[in-house]
Amino acid sequence: MDVLNPGKMISIEGVEGVGKSTLIPIVAQEVEAEGYSVIMTREPGGTEIGERVRDLLLHEHDSNIAPVTELSLMFAARAQHLEEVIKPALNNGCWVICDRFTDSTYAYQGGGRQLDQTLIESIEVATINAFQPDHTLLLDLDVELGLKRAAQTGAKDRFESENVTFFERVRLAYLERANQFGRVHVISAAPPLSEVAQSVRAWIRHIISKAKQ
Repeated sequence: MDVLNPGKMISIEGVEGVGKSTLIPIVAQEVEAEGYSVIMTREPGGTEIGERVRDLLLHEHDSNIAPVTELSLMFAARAQHLEEVIKPALNNGCWVICDRFTDSTYAYQGGGRQLDQTLIESIEVATINAFQPDHTLLLDLDVELGLKRAAQTGAKDRFESENVTFFERVRLAYLERANQFGRVHVISAAPPLSEVAQSVRAWIRHIISKAKQ
């Protein structure tokens, strides 16, 4: 364990079409440029068990998965991810860049599926002891524009097939999390990607500067 240089975890969040897949490598590059080791991972996924859960939750369109089952599977995969990948990396001084984490659960299963927040909180505590990232970047975007962008990237997965109203609830839940937690930084994903990337780079540099103080 690198006590002098502990690792940091950054999660990247947002509704469909915000450009996470393009911006996450930019985040990693900025961190690596400062001499830190970086691990990029994703949720659901990140481990063999997690990837199996991902395949089930994202691609089994015909499966009648109850919302509470979906919630439980998300946290089961997350608990494995945390113990197998994230905590060991942080203990070794690595920076972990994660495509989605617990905020997604509050947004998609809480906001989208309208599951009770108290239920989510109880499972969060029981499975991961309410572990949170050091920093979270929320890429915010109008839902209809996001879905239009996402439709250009290929076939829809199980979540992307939901309607606009579902994603409006997801976006609102995300913004509520941003108001609740100071670790969440919101950047608009509406401008051209090059402009969004500049904003993301500036934010990452600010985080790294504070980490070095």
